[in-house]
Amino acid sequence: MTAANILSSISFLQVTAELLQGFGVTCLLFILTLVLALPLGLLICLGSMSKIKPLKWLLRTIIWIIRGTPLMLQIIVVFFVPGLLFHYPMSSRFTAVTVAFVINYACYFSEIYRGGIESISKGQYEAGQVLGMSKSQIFFRIILPQVFKRILAPMSNEVITLVKDTSLARVISVAEITLLSQDIVNAHAIIWPLFYAGVFYLIFNGLLTLLFRFAEKKLDYYKV
Repeated sequence: MTAANILSSISFLQVTAELLQGFGVTCLLFILTLVLALPLGLLICLGSMSKIKPLKWLLRTIIWIIRGTPLMLQIIVVFFVPGLLFHYPMSSRFTAVTVAFVINYACYFSEIYRGGIESISKGQYEAGQVLGMSKSQIFFRIILPQVFKRILAPMSNEVITLVKDTSLARVISVAEITLLSQDIVNAHAIIWPLFYAGVFYLIFNGLLTLLFRFAEKKLDYYKV
């Protein structure tokens, strides 16, 4: 092995180690967003469909604002506005970006939930009432399982988009994988670490795609 190859292998190992650290931050942001945004999105959905008009229109206005503005802008607002207006800065950059991601994706998930719930025929509710079930029992035992089946495809698209959107955390210098790969490119005048970072995203999204396909097969028993 030549000296150049030795240097190249060492460089590759160093880049891999740095990108793995950034990928850990990416995965943590992804997991926290998913765990918090999925239930919050359902609550927002139920609130936006509520018969309480002030709550309904407040939540629909928030959803409209969040869906109508860029996620990058929302990250900046969440990070800077509390300190500028209320003199209570965010405790950390990672906390700020997590809050922004959770709010953003909860609003998108809420619309997916709403579409799924509204696609269920009223006959399903009436059948539950005939069986003497309460409204909560009808929703959680009859409606919600069918909703999960119907929203799985659009939800999988949003989850895969979330993986890629984590790269926006770099706008406030959160050390995720894209920011670290850019730092390596700038410091060493090499381009391949950017493509190497892309491999991490491809593998991650490939695994998620397989997971969602498995889930779709498991839910095939809801076919009529």
